[in-house]
Amino acid sequence: MKPLESVTVLEFSTMITASLASMMMAEQGARVIKVEPMTMGDPMRYIGAKKGDISALFANCNRGKEALRIDLKSEAGANIIRDMIPSVDVVIHNFRPGVMDKLGLGSEALRAINPRLIYTAISGFGTEGPMSDAPAYDPIIQAHAGIAATQGQGDQPAFMRTLLCDKITGYTACQAVTSALFMRERVGQGQHIDLSMIDSGLFFIFLDGFQNHTLLSDDHERAGMLIDILYDPWVCSDGGVIISAGSYEMQKRFLTALDMQHLLSDERFATFENQMRNIKVLKALVSERCKALSCDEMVGLLRAVDVPCAKVMTREEVLAQDQLLANGTVDVYDHPLAGKSRRVLAPPLFSGERLEPGWGAPSHGQHTEQVLRSFGVSKDAIEGLKSSSIVA
Repeated sequence: MKPLESVTVLEFSTMITASLASMMMAEQGARVIKVEPMTMGDPMRYIGAKKGDISALFANCNRGKEALRIDLKSEAGANIIRDMIPSVDVVIHNFRPGVMDKLGLGSEALRAINPRLIYTAISGFGTEGPMSDAPAYDPIIQAHAGIAATQGQGDQPAFMRTLLCDKITGYTACQAVTSALFMRERVGQGQHIDLSMIDSGLFFIFLDGFQNHTLLSDDHERAGMLIDILYDPWVCSDGGVIISAGSYEMQKRFLTALDMQHLLSDERFATFENQMRNIKVLKALVSERCKALSCDEMVGLLRAVDVPCAKVMTREEVLAQDQLLANGTVDVYDHPLAGKSRRVLAPPLFSGERLEPGWGAPSHGQHTEQVLRSFGVSKDAIEGLKSSSIVA
């Protein structure tokens, strides 16, 4: 039995945040019904590499779901959703504040029908304040949450080239929903959850990225941040090697392994604090030695003295790792529409076992009739809804 079996989720979303959150719930056993409009559906279906209406990005965020295609702007369509709500445990959406209310599908309306409902509303910037109605995309939130400032050097910001805040928000939403479900088991009532991308992004980056903006007393000691010495790869003759020498002992072993131990007698590098303060100078002195070594040679020297290190891998090398094979992390399956596809399985092992992954991401409206029939809508009524272009 999977942990979330018997939980039913209605997902109203475009792009990543709510889609990823509900897919994680689906992987853990929830029944997830993805509700999409009659036109093109979730635009994520058509972004990047794709086959038909299944893009790689969509497949990676939507497996294990049923797809319901419905006109929510019509009263008949909205009524179908309201009729489903007594049998639903979770509603999750990432529309701008007020959109679901205009459709008659807001939190108060649906929780009046089902007081046990967990209603989760994801927004870019929150429901109040000067930017509550502003459009929110991942790089915009990276800028507002300080992630670009943390990734940059000096006055030059840098962006994480991944949909970081989208995914962070998805993980946060999934955790919040499961926490609310646990509370419901104790008190018998559902609740409303508001969650913003900017809050999720800042919460994520703050613990290490804002170390010098945390302690506010005048007499606290400021210092260099550990992240400033850990994330620049050392350039070797055939690529890069990253090391995590986060203590003076590790730095000593690192320099000794490279025959650069004489630097330890230099006052600039005689303590860990001094090394951090003069890290750019230290790197400049050691860099030529690294360039004379291949990645494998450097990794071999450092692992021999127990310095954490890794060759910076290409995507192809990542997927070919023996460790991932041992973990059973990645598999290949046949998607009925997209064909042979690769997927990364859900990370948690429950009682030592990895959960069986859900079926491949659905096509637009693939399960409309199946979903409606499961909620008691008759075959004749479904045909009438189809002929009126309420569902498809």
